Amino acid sequence: MERGRLVYVMGPSGAGKDSVIAFARAASDPARVAFAHRYITRPAVADAENHVALTTAEFAARLAAGWFVLHWESHGLHYGIGREVELWLGSGRSVVVNGSRAYLPEALRRYPGLLPVLVTAPAEIRQARLAARRRASDGDLKARVARRVELEEGCDAMVEIDNSAALPEAGAALLRLLDGISRASP
Repeated sequence: MERGRLVYVMGPSGAGKDSVIAFARAASDPARVAFAHRYITRPAVADAENHVALTTAEFAARLAAGWFVLHWESHGLHYGIGREVELWLGSGRSVVVNGSRAYLPEALRRYPGLLPVLVTAPAEIRQARLAARRRASDGDLKARVARRVELEEGCDAMVEIDNSAALPEAGAALLRLLDGISRASP
């Protein structure tokens, strides 16, 4: 069986990547596509990303045990992607990961065949979305929206999805991409 492909979805704060991923997850075929949970040192909140909440000590213990295939720190929080991703890729499934723009070069080193997907939206839309979610960990919204990460490595194969219109448009774009990848695999 051919190994599946890692789809690394990222985007600036407020671009709506969590919503685009959730849309695609609800409509995709779980026999062909798996969606990795992130392990985050942030409490779980209703109407937010479906993640596994860990304390800083729990995260550090899992990291030391080698339970993460990818991990990074952003905005004062720790993020990890669990080893279960290897099992899913080995079974031939495409695996969608909610990643970090700043961590993309390391993710590409670990998974050279990954497909980077950048979810975008104009700054004014992102700021309004961040203000509407009112998450304490967001900090200074203007500074968060202004944060830029230069994407050089892996940009040749990068797919950009504009999420400035209605969510079903961006969600359908990610679904089409995943469908094309999963049909290309056995």
